[in-house]
Amino acid sequence: MSKHEKLMKYILSLKAGTRISVRSVASELGVSHGTVYRAIKHSADLGIVTTIPRVGTVRIEKVEKKNIEKLTYGDVINIMDGNLLGGKEGIYKILHNFIIGAMTIDTMKQYIEKDCLVITGNREDVQKLALLNGAGVLITGGFKCSSEIKELANRKCLPIISANYDTFTVASMINRALSENLIKKEIVLVEDIMQNDPCYLKDTDTVHVWKKVMEKVNYKIYPVIDNKKRVVGIVSSEDLSNCNSDNEPLSKIMNKDPIVVKPKTTVAYAAHMMDLKGLEVFPVVNHKKLIGIITKRDIIKALHYMARQPQVGETLEDLILKKFQWQVRDNKFCFIGKITPEMLNDIGTASWSSLNMILSTMAIVTLRQKSNANMLVVDSISTYFIKPVQIDNQIEIYIDVIDLGINHCKVEVNMFNNKNIAGKSILSARIIRK
Repeated sequence: MSKHEKLMKYILSLKAGTRISVRSVASELGVSHGTVYRAIKHSADLGIVTTIPRVGTVRIEKVEKKNIEKLTYGDVINIMDGNLLGGKEGIYKILHNFIIGAMTIDTMKQYIEKDCLVITGNREDVQKLALLNGAGVLITGGFKCSSEIKELANRKCLPIISANYDTFTVASMINRALSENLIKKEIVLVEDIMQNDPCYLKDTDTVHVWKKVMEKVNYKIYPVIDNKKRVVGIVSSEDLSNCNSDNEPLSKIMNKDPIVVKPKTTVAYAAHMMDLKGLEVFPVVNHKKLIGIITKRDIIKALHYMARQPQVGETLEDLILKKFQWQVRDNKFCFIGKITPEMLNDIGTASWSSLNMILSTMAIVTLRQKSNANMLVVDSISTYFIKPVQIDNQIEIYIDVIDLGINHCKVEVNMFNNKNIAGKSILSARIIRK
C-alpha cells in the first residue's frame, strides 16, 4: 500500500466532525507535510473533507447527489463569511430548514425543528430555545453570545454562528444558495454515473491477454495503464488488424493520445464528445490516474434521469423566457416580448450580449420542440445586429427551421422591432437522442 493510499484510508476512518491538521497527521503517520497536503486535497475533491474559515479542515460525510438541495452548517459559514462561536463538532450536519426568530418565545416553539437554522439577533432566550430543541443558531448584526450559550452549543454539538449582515440580507443569501444548488442538482456529472471498478489493460500486457479480456467484457475500447495506474493509452477492436502476433505488447499498438474525462466533467459534454468522436467508452481520470470508465449506455441512462428532473431553480434562460410569450404564425415559432431594464447596456439600449442570448435561447427552444431531442449542443452561431432597440420596445422573434436531420439541425432567427428588422442569426446544432 502506497503512502497516499494509507493516508486516504486513515482519513476515511475518521469520524465526521474530526478536525484534520497537516502537521498532526504527518507526525502520527510518519510522512511528509507535502504528502499529507496532497491527500487532503484529494479528499476535498472527493467531498469527504471541507475547509471552514477560522476552523480548519474537517472530516464530513459525503453529501450524495439526492441531498444537494440541502446545505450544511459549514456551507452557511462560508456563504456568510461568518464566525463560528461554538458547536464546531456539528458543522458537517445538514440543515433541513431555516426560520427567522422574530416572534415571541411561546409562538416560536412550534416552528423550531431538529437540524434547522434559527436566524436571530442578540436574543439569548431565542438562542437557548433553538439549541435545546436541536437547532443551530445564526446571530445577525455581528453580535456575539454568552459563555453559557457557547457551552450549550458545544454540549449539543450544534453550531452557533455570528454574521455581520442584517437578518433580511442573511435570509436572501441562504435562499440564493439553495436556489443555486437546486440548479446544480440537474447538472449530472461523470462522477455520478461512472463505473468505479473499470476493466483495463496494462501497457506490458500482450494481444493474447487482450483477447482473453474481450471474451469476458465485450467492450470495443479499453484503457491502458502503466505501473502507477496512469492512463497511457487506449486500444480498440480496430487496432487488432494492425497486430502481427498475439505476443505483441499493447504499448506498440495502442493509441498514445487517448481522450479522457474527469470526474467533474458534465455528462452533456461527455455525450457531445462521444457522439463527435464516435466512441463508446471514455476513461475517467483524476490526477492522470484511472478511477473509472463511462460508457454510452451510462450516458443514455443519465439522459433519462435528466429528462425526469423538474426545473426548480431559475437559470438566466428561465428569466428571459418568462418575459416572452410564444405562438405559431405561418408554421413558424414566434416569440413576443419587451426589452426590460436588465437587458440594457451603459448607454440605455439593449446590449448585444443579452439580445444574442435571447436569439439563441429561442432557437434552442424551437429546435427541442421540433426534433423531440433530449439534448442539443450548439456547434456554431452567427449573429448580425442591424438597429439598436430601446427599453420597453416590443420585439418579435421568428424562428425558421432551415434543416432538420437525424443528428444535425440549422435554424434562421429574425428579430423585428416595430416591424423593422433589428437582428438576424443563423444557428446550427448537434442533436443527441436517447
